[in-house]
Order: sequence, then C-alpha cells, then structure tokens
Amino acid sequence: MSRCTAPVNGHRTASGRANCPVCGGGGRYGGYNPYPSYSGPYSSSSPYSSSSNISTSRSSYGGQTKTKARWSSVGSTILYTPAEIRTLTPVRENVEKRSKLPDLRDVFLCHAWDDRKGAAKELHDLLESKGVTIWFSEKDVPLGSSLLREIDKGLAKSRVGIVLVTPSFLKRIEGEGIADKELSALLARDLLIPIVHNTTFENLREVSPLLGSRSGLSTIEESMVDVAAKIAELVTT
Repeated sequence: MSRCTAPVNGHRTASGRANCPVCGGGGRYGGYNPYPSYSGPYSSSSPYSSSSNISTSRSSYGGQTKTKARWSSVGSTILYTPAEIRTLTPVRENVEKRSKLPDLRDVFLCHAWDDRKGAAKELHDLLESKGVTIWFSEKDVPLGSSLLREIDKGLAKSRVGIVLVTPSFLKRIEGEGIADKELSALLARDLLIPIVHNTTFENLREVSPLLGSRSGLSTIEESMVDVAAKIAELVTT
C-alpha cells in the first residue's frame, strides 16, 4: 500500500506534494491527506512550546529565578530571589545562634511614628497572626527617645530586627542625622533587615548610605503579606 511521504520528507513545495503517491492525486485517497503537514515536537502548534508550561519558579519581577531557602520547611511554597537568599542567610544564622537565648522576642519592628496606625500596624498584625512575637516600637519605644538607641535595645531583646522604611521614616532619619558609626555597628551584627514600603532603596541610599547599602525586602516587588510570610519563616526555628 502506498504511504504518504509527508511525515518523513514533508510537503514543502508543490512538486513535493505532486510526487507523493498518496497526496499527488494519483493514490487511492484522491488528493485527501490522512497525514496533515508534519509538525515537530517543538513547533508552534506543539503543547510543549506553550508558555503555560514554563517553570513557575521564575519570578515575574525582572525574570529572576526564585528558589526555596535552606531554612524553608518541607511543605513551604515561599520562594526567594538570589539577592534575598544572600541577604537573609547571615540573618538566619544569627537567628539560629540566638534561638537558645531565653526571653527573646522573634522580631524587633522599628517604624516611623506616622506609620504606627498604617503600614507598621499592618505588618505587625500579619506577623503576629503567624505566631511571631514582636518588639513593636509603637508599644515599646518611649516618646522622645533616641531612635538608634532604642533600635539597639530592641535588637538586644530580639532575634532579628526589621526597619520599615517608608517616606515618613526617610524624613525622620534625615532630620535626626544618623551617625555612620552607630549605624555601621548595628548593620555589622547581621540582625537588621530593611523593608522598603512605598519608596525605593535608591531613595534610602540618598538619606542613609549605610542602611541603603544593606539589601532587604520590598513591597514594590511583592505584597506585604508575602513579606510577612518570609520574615515569619526566617525566624521560625
């Protein structure tokens, strides 16, 4: 029985089709092609080329590949960029070292006074809902006290420190003139994580180059809910 040559040779030209014993009109199929023009496994019509099959571990922000962290639980679905892994790994190591110390809260949250009922409260409530114990400056920082001094005290009583960087926070630290030596000492402890909200790290670097040089998390790239989930996973031991 004559066979169509399309699956092997294809019918790329009219003469090729004419020379086919089946499709050229002289075969028993009378011009009907039982083998549609051949498409390879990665042609545009193939399901393997569909964008829906691209790995979901690739971030939608900047095309960065995200992975689970070393400290992620087996069932965790939280993914991190390479920059976040580099930033959070030394913090995690300090969290593990300090996990044996008694009477420490999981997180120290520093924020601007103007954010106490807004972004700071939102982050506080999200973390608390995940079982994280928080040293909250709204509750624990006396009015009129030195911001950096209270950060230092809060870090001493907590496993990790978070600074919620907002436009209000930038105005506050710019007015107070943060001392490079004091801030450098805090950052050197690998306990401090900036969380940038409604601003950028570029804006932070203009006001405080030392704090801005430390990478952190940003709500520009993900929601406050996702940021809170990463912090909660980071401090869980």
